[in-house]
Amino acid sequence: MNKIKFPNWKRAVIKVGSSLVAPNGKGISSQYTLTIANFIVQNRNMGREIILVSSGAVAAGMAKLESSKTKSNRSVPEKQAFAAIGQSLLMESWSRLFDFPSAQMLLTMDGLNNRERYVNAKNTLNELLNLKTLPIVNENDTVAVEELKVGDNDNLAAHVAIMAEADILIICTDIDGLYDANPAKNKNAKLIPFVEKIDSKIFALAKGTKNPNATGGMKTKIEAAEKAITAGIDTLIINGKKSDSFNKILNDDFSGTFFKKSKTHVAAKKHWLTHALQTEGKVIIDDGASDALINKGASLLSSGITKVNGYFTSGSSIYIVVLDGNNERVVAKGITQYNSQDLEKIKGKKSNEIEKTLGYFTNKEVIHRSDMVLINN
Repeated sequence: MNKIKFPNWKRAVIKVGSSLVAPNGKGISSQYTLTIANFIVQNRNMGREIILVSSGAVAAGMAKLESSKTKSNRSVPEKQAFAAIGQSLLMESWSRLFDFPSAQMLLTMDGLNNRERYVNAKNTLNELLNLKTLPIVNENDTVAVEELKVGDNDNLAAHVAIMAEADILIICTDIDGLYDANPAKNKNAKLIPFVEKIDSKIFALAKGTKNPNATGGMKTKIEAAEKAITAGIDTLIINGKKSDSFNKILNDDFSGTFFKKSKTHVAAKKHWLTHALQTEGKVIIDDGASDALINKGASLLSSGITKVNGYFTSGSSIYIVVLDGNNERVVAKGITQYNSQDLEKIKGKKSNEIEKTLGYFTNKEVIHRSDMVLINN
């Protein structure tokens, strides 16, 4: 029995890796997904809500076309074509395991970056749960280009868990959890059952994947766990090949590695600012403005800005930077009310000088506190 009590939960996001969906790399198999489906059914019968994030579309598409190409020698159009073919096969393989409706949701990073699209996706997800369906989420690999990709389903699952305000994120993979050394190379490697804080030492234990059909590895699982626990969501990495992993959860216990949620988790909007919204530029501020932001919970005013870097529009996400000697240190990230050209004109000026300088006035704050998140402070 583990030392910590497994948390009570109502809503979970379950991420299933391609090594479980297509274990032989030659197409979708129910070898492991049948056990996972049974776990989902049991929890739904207990009144719990489940959202499934499933890999395997590309592997399914490759198998359908009997392609022997590995991940490294596939072109972008080929991968997108394989995904397009495989998505329907993936949905069919899961749907036939349930006697209730499943619903497909395809997301891109663009949908997570754009606040309006994010809220729309969140509303759709909640309505699907209200309708008692099983949402099955994947990245829309058929249209996403590199700069619009989340890149792996571990991090996508974390974004979905935050969007859905889930209680727990369960990442199912083909190993028992996080080890203190590589178990494939060190027979004395020990499983780490509990992680309370994710730091550089934890990331140093993470390795990439050797599976040609996978996009993650332990590193992306740690990244996902960090996103989730920061947002107040407990995270569990388990071996999805072992039925006992799921039996223990049903009995309020766990195997694998449990990452405890942060006691002071950030609000959903601030998490979105930190992890989802792409940054377009930066402003450098003086020490007085830095102190006001960090220690007094203030908004950023034009008077505290000394330099503007990059080209960005009003509504863009930008970094707020302070100089430590010759080095730049990012103190915050936020949504600017003014574009870069106008900020060049009003930097260092008092708020009551903005209208006279620009010929218009939007807000006295360049970045309001509610549209800002502190970083590394």
